[in-house]
This record gives sequence, C-alpha cells and structure tokens, in this order.
Amino acid sequence: MIKKQRVQSVDFLRGLTIMLMILVNTPGDWSYVYKPLLHAEWNGLTLADFVFPFFLFIVGISISFVYKYKKADRTMYKKIFIRSLKLIALGLFINVFLPYFPFVETESVRLPGVLQRIGIIFCIASILYLNCNRKQLIFIAVTILVGYWIWLTYIPLPNGASPILERGSNNWANYLDYVLLKDHIWKPDYDPEGILSTLPAIVTTITGIFVGEILTSTAKRKLILLAIMGGSFMIIGYLWSIFFPINKVLWSSSFVLVTSGYATLFLVLFHYFMDYKKYDFGNLVKYVGANAIIIYFSSMIFAKSFYLIKINSQTSVHQFLFETFFVYPSIDKLLSSFFYALVVVGFYTLLAYFLYKKKIFIKV
Repeated sequence: MIKKQRVQSVDFLRGLTIMLMILVNTPGDWSYVYKPLLHAEWNGLTLADFVFPFFLFIVGISISFVYKYKKADRTMYKKIFIRSLKLIALGLFINVFLPYFPFVETESVRLPGVLQRIGIIFCIASILYLNCNRKQLIFIAVTILVGYWIWLTYIPLPNGASPILERGSNNWANYLDYVLLKDHIWKPDYDPEGILSTLPAIVTTITGIFVGEILTSTAKRKLILLAIMGGSFMIIGYLWSIFFPINKVLWSSSFVLVTSGYATLFLVLFHYFMDYKKYDFGNLVKYVGANAIIIYFSSMIFAKSFYLIKINSQTSVHQFLFETFFVYPSIDKLLSSFFYALVVVGFYTLLAYFLYKKKIFIKV
C-alpha cells in the first residue's frame, strides 16, 4: 500500500522524469529527432541530459525519507544489498534481452547500464547516509567532486600520456572502462555509465539526500533555503564549467552541480504549488512516479523487442508502426517522430494509471 502522507512534488518530479526518459528513448526515427531530445554530443547540456541526474537526485530524496530514523544493522544492510542486486540484475537483463532466446553471446554483452548504476549508487549512498552525519556527507561530496576533477585533468595516465577531457584512449574514464571491461562497454571510445563516472554520480544522489532532509525538517522558510541551495549549486557549477566542462558522459563535477541545481529549483516550484498551496494537479504524472522502476523497465524491454522483432526481412515492428500510422507526406518527419514518442509516453502513462487504480505498486 502507498503511504498516506506523501510529498506530492517528489512523486510528480519522479513521474515527469520517467516520462521525459521515455520521450527521449523512443522517437519514431532516430534520424529525425529534435535537438533538445538528443544528448549533447560531448560537452554541453540538453533536455535529454537532465533525465538520469534528476532520477538519481530523487533516489537521494527517497533515501532520506526511508532511512532518516532507521538504525544501521545487519537486517537493514541486507535489505539494501538485496534491493541493489535486484536493480543490477534487471539492468543486466535489459542488456542481454532478445525477443527470442537464447541470450546474445556473453562476450559482447554490455555490463554497465542505467539500472546497474542506480543499484550501485543506491547501495553506497544508503550506507553513507546511515553512517555519516551531515558534515561528513558534505566532506565526502566535496572530496569526490574536487578529487574527480584533479584525477581527470591533471594525473597522467599509466602510459605517461597527459589526460584529456575529450573522447579517446587518453581520457581517464574511457581508459579504465576499456582496460577493465574491454568489449563490455557501450562504444569503444566511451560508456555513459562507466566505472569512474559513477563516483561523481554518487554526489548527485547525496545532493538529493540533503534536499530530502530539508523537506522533512521543521525548518521555517524551507523553500527559500532550498531555492538558495539550488541557485548556489547552479552558480558554482557554471563557474566550474569554465575549467571542467559540463559533460554527462564524464558526469563532470560541474554537471553534478548544475543538474542538481535545476532539480532542486524545479522541486521548489512543484512543492510550493502541490504541497504548500495544496493544488491538486498532475495526478497522471504522479501515477507514473509511483511505479517508476517497472515503467522504465517495461519501456526498455518493449522498445528493444519492437526494434528486434521483424515483420519481414526488412521491417521491424517499430518501423512498421511508425511508417504506417505516423508518417504522412503533409507532416514534417521530425514532428511525426516526436508524435510517435508522445504516443508511447501516453501508453505507459495509461499503464501507470491502471496499476495505480488497481493498487499495484511494484517495488524492487
């Protein structure tokens, strides 16, 4: 059962993030996508680049809600480890899934992934929260961000080469992924969920923990405090980007602060109207947030199936649906591709509505 007292704005932000993720991941044709819905080619920030950090930010808020008054013991650690392993297993399943079994060859299966990173970071951030006070968490976050910056920009690689912040073998993040994971990465020159970039991603979740602590506190003018925090994250992040560019693939320190800043300010806006003013709106979005993981998992499995299942030797289910129902000579193909993604978002929103009304809440 869902808790009686919920922070509506958090559910809304979570649902909005998942809906944006589906919109970004399922265009009708990848050759026709509006630029804001594509990830930045390297440095920079687009609408698509907000999805994953926002979700990790919300994971941090949830950690603060769930474990605020919990005691760290063997039972608690066991629950954390089991949940983390479930998330990792689901992520690996997505990577190896085919509409027809057996699985793909194991030597080429990608090991990193979105759910794998969420599982790892949830485990680490939860343990840190259960064992560290606020000052210690701040120290850990700052140390990671500064240390990561120094590591990627100043420490020479084992081959003696100077580090670079571009794609290539002399990029520390790619170097470690290639050495440790070999062919089990997204592309030969980078993996957006690689090993080293997981470190600063932990800080994204820690910023969510800080925000969750304030949301559940009795502090007066908490929204003003959160607005100042969000604004400070953004200012420091943009200033830092002069030296350490905003980059999602590297999950640069400036990327952590800027995206956490935006997430905090959006949450302040939603919290003001939904939890403070008690305006009741966006229920469909909140329904998606109530079953976020299963909606994400389902969307990935169905999307992959539609691409891989062939109606004939030339046409996949995805291509057939798009070209049959969305492509018309009188409509720009960019718009057609976007409409296809909107319909997919609508389908999963209705699925979330059905699950919510049936009181089905699938937790990992």
